[in-house]
Amino acid sequence: MRLERVGRRHGLRGPWVLREVGLDLPAATLVRVVGTNGTGKSTLLRLVAGVDAPSEGRVTGRPARTAYVPERFPVALPFTAADYLVHLGRVQGLGRAAARAGAGEWLERFGAAEHAATDMAELSKGTSQKIAVAQAFLAEPALLVLDEAWTGLDTRARAELDTAVRERRAAGATIVFVDHDPRRLAGESDAVYAVASGRVRKAEPAPESAAEPKAYGTASPERGISPPVSLVRIAVSGGLRPLPARLPGDPVVAAPGPGETTTVLTVDAAHSDALLGALLAASWHIHHLTTEGVRV
Repeated sequence: MRLERVGRRHGLRGPWVLREVGLDLPAATLVRVVGTNGTGKSTLLRLVAGVDAPSEGRVTGRPARTAYVPERFPVALPFTAADYLVHLGRVQGLGRAAARAGAGEWLERFGAAEHAATDMAELSKGTSQKIAVAQAFLAEPALLVLDEAWTGLDTRARAELDTAVRERRAAGATIVFVDHDPRRLAGESDAVYAVASGRVRKAEPAPESAAEPKAYGTASPERGISPPVSLVRIAVSGGLRPLPARLPGDPVVAAPGPGETTTVLTVDAAHSDALLGALLAASWHIHHLTTEGVRV
């Protein structure tokens, strides 16, 4: 997907919010958008998602299945929580049975199953946000746009959303997100873009703290690896799909040798949970996990 010299203004003579935006958004990438309030982050995400049309320039290559979680979710809708999800699933091309099964699954995953029969207008703000997030994953979108989607969620639901995002990237989706917490998916983004003064520029990822140390990068077994302070080795086999091209933490992968069946991935401990989630999402069997020098 690509944005080419895209601009957005309010009205024919209104002020420009964004100008000359050029972005490449490949498949299987996680893209973070940063900037202070009022700079146009939400406008950019709406353009990416196709909710708003550009006033100038063009957007090409947007996937047919696109999901969007807005910064503000309308709660006064004439549906129960489950019926709303089924309705959205049907709109996105799912059959009724598949939509209902998906609604049940995502309500359960985000801890909102007990509210399935509750009218949307009667839900708390936190539960409404869970429904907003759940609808985005129903049809396995190839483009997922999240504008402060974690805001209002409880700890369990935030962690589940982290996992769901990693699963979608492992499955080949493009994810573009904004979140006020700099620790959100820290160290996992493939690109970071900063919005300021109506322009969008590629930014360097924030330096990773001791809690989010740098992983292996481009080191290879042939050149040798300088072990980081902490590392994890994960032995896997039997994936129904090949290993995803972009795995969290950029692990070093050792393919099975003659007579062996397990693949071993080595990654910094800070990225091990994300890597495990991506492997499980790709239907790989986890045999065992070993650690070395892990901080406690």
